[in-house]
Amino acid sequence: MRLRARYVAAGAAALAYLVASQWLMTRTPPPPWSAAALLGPMLALVALGMWRAGRRAWSLCAAAAVVALVVHAAFGDGFDAERLYLTEHVAFHIALAFGFGLTLRRGARPLISRLADRVHRGLTPAMERYTRKLTVAWTGYFVAMAALSLGLYLGATFAAWATFANVGTPVALALMFGGEYLLRYRLHPEFERATMQDAIRAWAQTRHAPHRGAEP
Repeated sequence: MRLRARYVAAGAAALAYLVASQWLMTRTPPPPWSAAALLGPMLALVALGMWRAGRRAWSLCAAAAVVALVVHAAFGDGFDAERLYLTEHVAFHIALAFGFGLTLRRGARPLISRLADRVHRGLTPAMERYTRKLTVAWTGYFVAMAALSLGLYLGATFAAWATFANVGTPVALALMFGGEYLLRYRLHPEFERATMQDAIRAWAQTRHAPHRGAEP
């Protein structure tokens, strides 16, 4: 019950953040603190996550970026906020694509294979093949979202881009998760049903575990 309440609180906070993002991004002119208010919390979470993962250099870089945002908002001449938002959105998806894609290289084990192995405690060869293909699919998804974001920014109004970034992104993510969930148990009923808590625990363990080579 406590974990469910935590998920509800996290969902409510995420929804409030998206509403605030849409409002701040589409105001004309944008407030001088809007970029710091929108990107600061996200970078702070990245800094905290990297610190806990033992990646101190990346954590300090993210923390320095938060400080730079605040200092520039307070004493600078203002940001080109639209390009800053675009850069953040595109860079986020490219970083995820890189993180997933890097595990597809020869000698490495695909990221989703490692996650599934920890959740299900062993994978059959068919499950290994499926999770590898799924890692490829997620890599392509992140690349496509980055390309769509850039194309929409260049070819449409900023308000349209902001709606895509704040509304379209979480909707696309939910559809990707939901569609994959249905496909997984249709093609591979041998996958045991896993809870969100199982997936989160597997992700936390995988971040700290050494990478295993690809299995035959």
